[in-house]
Amino acid sequence: MICALGAAVCFGTASVLQAVAARAAEPGSGSGVDAALFLRAVRQWRYLLGLGLDAVGFVLQIIALRRIPIYAVGAALAASLAVTAVVAARLLRVRLSRAEWGAVWMVCAGLLMLGLAAGEEGSGTGSLALELVLLAVAGLVLVVGAVAGRLPDGPRALVLGLAAGTGFGVVEVSVRLIDSPWDLRDPALYALLLGGGAAFLLLTSALARGSVTAATAGLVLGETIGPAAVGVVWLGDRTREGLTWLAVAGFAVAVAGSLALARFGEPAAPSPGG
Repeated sequence: MICALGAAVCFGTASVLQAVAARAAEPGSGSGVDAALFLRAVRQWRYLLGLGLDAVGFVLQIIALRRIPIYAVGAALAASLAVTAVVAARLLRVRLSRAEWGAVWMVCAGLLMLGLAAGEEGSGTGSLALELVLLAVAGLVLVVGAVAGRLPDGPRALVLGLAAGTGFGVVEVSVRLIDSPWDLRDPALYALLLGGGAAFLLLTSALARGSVTAATAGLVLGETIGPAAVGVVWLGDRTREGLTWLAVAGFAVAVAGSLALARFGEPAAPSPGG
């Protein structure tokens, strides 16, 4: 759980840095799958620093996913918005309302409940069919991104965020299914690479235009609910005996609190000095 929370700190900080860089880059084509926009954004130091933090967070996420259930890791990653809110309040002097401070404490309470209720990761190893489904979902994420690029800015950001979250969710489940990263015949390995790559492209496009708050809310929903369900139904993730109700309540409270803080995915305006 400590590794999952460490990953949340890394991802929460990285998302703001990447949002600032994406907004500062030249406008893209408007497509949800815009590799050129990603290449322009990645030239900026903020985006590169964000990628470095993402890399550290990903390693911590893998460690967590190998030790505790997916639902606990997903809720902890959603808490990255609470981390962002607190950092913004301290370093950027952003004022949090009483309701937003309440949401921060909701996230903390939900994670505490999950920590008390979560059992060990499930013993299920999935199946070839599940791995192929993950690969298909990763491909579908790209298709949805291309279609969403034609939508008006409001729904565009939400759909792109939700699709990006789904891509990151594919990564979460794939980590549990991969036996060896060197087995090039494993569909889960390709699902991880395709899902993660598609998610980065779509999230960059979502952050560059439209409501980042909507994109962030979609991201949280996409990377928590689906993977948690897969972990419980197919991979055998369970809670401590008699504490299922506490885990369900903790998951719901943590995700609800994170959604209430979605506006902190919105970047501050870049300074004239870049």
